[in-house]
Amino acid sequence: MGLAQYAIVPVEDHWSVLHDGDVEGDFATKEAAFESAAAAASLAIRQGHEVHLSVPAGETAPSGAPFQIAPTGS
Repeated sequence: MGLAQYAIVPVEDHWSVLHDGDVEGDFATKEAAFESAAAAASLAIRQGHEVHLSVPAGETAPSGAPFQIAPTGS
């Protein structure tokens, strides 16, 4: 099986999940983004994938984050 990667990232004024190169979701808190990623990671584990899940340290709000992921899509 393959590798499923999830990273909690700040995007503008919210948090999202970077999953295998795609930014997904719009979460008000880092914790909500983590819970979503953890649920997806659990499914990937059941399917036999290796899983990497990362969350940035600190209590920094997305607007004060040291970097921003540019929005993609429409």
